[in-house]
Amino acid sequence: MLWSKTLIPTLKEIPQEAESISHQLLLRAGLARMLMAGAYSYLPLGLRVLENIQKIIIEEMNSCFGAQVLLPALQPLELWQRSGRDKDIGEVMFRFNDRRGRKLCLGPTHEEIITELIKNHISSYKQLPLILYQIQTKFRDEIRPRFGLIRACEFIMKDAYSFDQDEEGLDKNYLAVHQAYLRIFKRCGLDVLSIEADSGVMGGKVSHEFMVSAKDGEDAVLICSACKRAVSFNEDADRFCVKCKASLQKINAIEIGHIFKLGTKYSLALGANFLDAKGNLKPIIMGCYGIGVSRIISAVIEQNHDNDGIVWPKELAPYQVIITALDVTNTDIMRISSGLYEELDALGISVLLDDRDERAGVKFKDADLLGIPVQLIVGKGSLRDGSLELKDRITKEKLIKPKAEILKGLARRIHG
Repeated sequence: MLWSKTLIPTLKEIPQEAESISHQLLLRAGLARMLMAGAYSYLPLGLRVLENIQKIIIEEMNSCFGAQVLLPALQPLELWQRSGRDKDIGEVMFRFNDRRGRKLCLGPTHEEIITELIKNHISSYKQLPLILYQIQTKFRDEIRPRFGLIRACEFIMKDAYSFDQDEEGLDKNYLAVHQAYLRIFKRCGLDVLSIEADSGVMGGKVSHEFMVSAKDGEDAVLICSACKRAVSFNEDADRFCVKCKASLQKINAIEIGHIFKLGTKYSLALGANFLDAKGNLKPIIMGCYGIGVSRIISAVIEQNHDNDGIVWPKELAPYQVIITALDVTNTDIMRISSGLYEELDALGISVLLDDRDERAGVKFKDADLLGIPVQLIVGKGSLRDGSLELKDRITKEKLIKPKAEILKGLARRIHG
């Protein structure tokens, strides 16, 4: 992509409404823009990052034999009334009547909807186990939207649901998804903590939160200074680790995932049953598994930035390489830059060419701000001896080598 043909509105100054470092860089790097409090437009770079996160999630959920679906955001309130959660969620839910007088809501989550679907299509133990998942927009009327994508009224979530005939099957699926979550977050470049948590209005006996340490995180976690065991600060936790008795340190964190063993809470309420091998009618045993997809963008920025801007992990970067043409009025520099762009594209390497008529200093600062892993600089040295300057955004190491060596090294680095 050419910079001049896309929308990347970078900002030099920190916007007044930006409360956290991730919110500041989200706006400064031109990833997103706020329409109103709690609702954001994803611009081209932000959307590419979002799609990269979704790709990782889909790959890892498919590895658990999950099947992807897409459920309606528009939901009948009657289903929520049958489960009793219309009262539990209360004012957080967007509710309204349509022109026919039907009571509807915009889905804050989809447990009721998936259970209603399954009850009409699963009738035998032979159809179990089953895992279904989706990546969907959710809606919650947050009392105080803040921190950009971290607490929004409209956000993107991956929610998965497992269906089993017994607790043993649930345990197996729960563990499989738990391990898949650890792989997802590792591939996203996140250092994540898995913590036993309260199930809250979701129901069930067992749940785990996945937390990411962040300076401005909304949640608090206690970390053992010795064995690194983590517990939720909201629980009745002592100041000393129950495992090794070392002291606990409080840190701020962002919740990016939560998984639950729901049991029969929803299947009993909505009548989702199956016939076992002996012909007995039993409620389906359920689990649910959520990831805040759009939240991951903010969490990754919180853990992957420096004084110059974002430092994207390899798999999430909107582009793998940015070519900085230092003088676009020089036809030879642009010829080399355009040729390099085409060669990288032919190698299957996603590349952004900065073809703006801007000062070199502006281009260098913007390249660092965007956080694209590899910067290739085309200047007078390229005209003199055919060399290219490569800057590694993560290590800040700089190399000046012939173009052929640079391309060979990039192909090896990116494609393994």
